[in-house]
Amino acid sequence: MMATVDIEIPTPARERKRNLLDFADWSVAEVQALFETADVMAQVLTRTIKKVPALQGFTVGTLFFEDSTRTRLSFERAARAQSADVISFAAGGSSLSKGESLKDTLQTIDQMQADLYVVRHPAAGAPSQIARWTDAAIVNAGDGRRAHPTQALLDAYTFRQRFPGFDDFRGKRLAIVGDVMHSRVARSNVELWRKLGGEVVLCGPPTLLPPQVAPGVHRSHRLAEALEGAHAVMTLRLQHERMASSLLPSLAEYVARYQLTERALAGAHPEALVMHPGPLNRDVEIATEIADGPRSVIHAQVANGVPVRMAVLYTLLVGKR
Repeated sequence: MMATVDIEIPTPARERKRNLLDFADWSVAEVQALFETADVMAQVLTRTIKKVPALQGFTVGTLFFEDSTRTRLSFERAARAQSADVISFAAGGSSLSKGESLKDTLQTIDQMQADLYVVRHPAAGAPSQIARWTDAAIVNAGDGRRAHPTQALLDAYTFRQRFPGFDDFRGKRLAIVGDVMHSRVARSNVELWRKLGGEVVLCGPPTLLPPQVAPGVHRSHRLAEALEGAHAVMTLRLQHERMASSLLPSLAEYVARYQLTERALAGAHPEALVMHPGPLNRDVEIATEIADGPRSVIHAQVANGVPVRMAVLYTLLVGKR
C-alpha cells in the first residue's frame, strides 16, 4: 500500500506547457517553478520509500531511437518514482528494421494510450514531428545535434544547488569546452543559461565551434582565455561518430591545447564547478584528477537528473489533467 504523501508538491498553473522540445516558449518564471518542483522531488528521493502517487494512472512511454544510459534510466526512474506506468521502446530489434516508418511506429505505440512520450532520435526535429502525430505530451530527450533540454535543466539545477540564491544566474559565467559543433547538450545549455541571465563562452578548435553564435555568447580558441573567471566549466567529449576525420589535426594536439587540467583551472573562479554531461573520455577532454576531484559535480549531475525529470513529467502531465 502506498505511503501517504506528507509533502506539498506545487500545483501546476492553469496554463501549463504541453511539451518540452526546447526552451523557446518557456519563460524564466516557468523554469524557476520547475526547479522548485525538483526541490520537492529531491526530498521524496531521500525517504526510505522513494515513491509518491503523484502520477498514478498516467502512462509514460520512452521512445529511444539512439543508445542511452543516463537519460533513459533516469526518465524511467523518474516516472516510476511517481507511480506512473512505463512502456519502453528501443529501435534495435523493432519493426523499423523491417521497413516500418516512424509515423506508423508511433501510431502503433499510440494505441497503448501513453500520456507522454520521452523521445530520443538521431534526426533533428523528430520530437517536434512526433508531437504533430499524437495527443500525448512530448519531452525531447535529444534530437540529433539540435537540443537536449532536460540535460541543460539538470546542469543548471546542479549549479543552482552549489550557488544558491542565483536563480537568474546574472553575473555567472559558463565555459563550454570541446566539441561544441556536434553537441546538442551545448546548444541547450547556451539557450537555458542565457535565458536565466548568465554568460556563456564556447571554447575549442575552430573546426569544432559553430560559425555563428547567439547574441551575448562568446567564442574563444584559447582555453586560458575561456576559463578566466568562469563559475562553471563544462567539458564535452569528441563525438567521433558525428564528425569527419579531417576536423582535428591529431588527438595529441587536441589534448595538449584543450584538456581540462589543474593548471587550466587556475584562472577560473575559486569555487568553479567542473561539469560533464557524459559519457566522458578520461584524460582526453578532462584529466582524471579533475574528473574525480573536489570541484567535480559529474556524479551530482547524474543524481539530479532524477528529480529534475520527475519535475518535468509532473509539470506536463498534471497540467494535462
